[in-house]
Amino acid sequence: MKTSKKSEFVPAKPHAKLTSGEVIRMLRELKVWTQAELAERCGISATNISLLENDKVEIGKRRVELIAKAFNVHPAIIMFPEYEGKEIQKAA
Repeated sequence: MKTSKKSEFVPAKPHAKLTSGEVIRMLRELKVWTQAELAERCGISATNISLLENDKVEIGKRRVELIAKAFNVHPAIIMFPEYEGKEIQKAA
C-alpha cells in the first residue's frame, strides 16, 4: 500500500455556488409551481418573483420571509444556500 504525504493533499473546492434566486427557482420547480402560483402564495408579484429568480433585485428580509413561509422552509435556506444545500433537497 502506498503512503501519501500530507503535503500531497489538496483541499476540496465547492462544486457549485447557488444564489438566492437559483434556490427560489429550484424550490419552485421542485414544487411544480409557476411563478404566478408562487406569487399568489407569498404575496409578491410574479414580476418580482422573476426578478428575484434572475438575481436582478436584492431579496431583502421581508421578501425572504414571505417566500420561505410559502415554501414552509427556514429563511436561511434561501438567504445562505451555500450552507443549507441539504435542506433544499429536504424541502422538495
